[in-house]
Amino acid sequence: MKAGLRLLGLLLLAVLALQLYFVGRIALMAVLAPESTTFQRSEAYLIASNSGALKWHQQWVPYEQLSDNLKRAVIASEDANFTEHEGVDMAALEKAWEKNAKAEQRAAQSGSRQAAGKDKPVAAKPPKIVGGSTITQQLAKNLFLSGERTLLRKGQELVLTLMLENLLSKQRILEIYLNNVEWGEGIFGAEAAAQHYYRKPAARLSAYEAARLAVMLPRPKYFETRSNSGYLASRASTIAARMGAVELP
Repeated sequence: MKAGLRLLGLLLLAVLALQLYFVGRIALMAVLAPESTTFQRSEAYLIASNSGALKWHQQWVPYEQLSDNLKRAVIASEDANFTEHEGVDMAALEKAWEKNAKAEQRAAQSGSRQAAGKDKPVAAKPPKIVGGSTITQQLAKNLFLSGERTLLRKGQELVLTLMLENLLSKQRILEIYLNNVEWGEGIFGAEAAAQHYYRKPAARLSAYEAARLAVMLPRPKYFETRSNSGYLASRASTIAARMGAVELP
């Protein structure tokens, strides 16, 4: 019994020490830019393992030198309530849950029709899962966590999200996010993305260019090889039209 309690106590101390470590790291980010994120290091390792060469393009750009067009486009596309919520957007999560439930229901109905012989058998296509993560949640995950999907990891993501929101300003959160998010294989941050896709600095991105970059974010490697995608063009036009109503931090 005593051994069990001692083990539990040590485990709780380890968890507390880890949270204090995260607090310290995030507090430093108020004045120091993170050199890299867990996600970036993981991606760089995978690229180097597959190609034998390190591919990593990134250049930190201060908030003031990032195009307002890009800031507005990313908020409009990724997190419309960014300046209003405290890290988690419950309304967005509810909408995502509803869409995912409907997608799963359609997939189940399609499977039932095939089983009954009413439709021709086709390869099963998994339902498209829609996320409801905010910019702060995405940053928390990319900075510190792995890509595994477990309740424990999701709980840690929530704690980190609250830390980010309480220790950093919205402006700083957006600045760190835009300078570290992935925009293609080995392409990290707005400056690298602007140079790679448009041969210009991030400060000079037009509204439509910024909107196209914002639309790429959920699947950057996919759209990197599909620059003529009709969806990309159509969705970018929609985001560009919404940008005027976006409030910047």
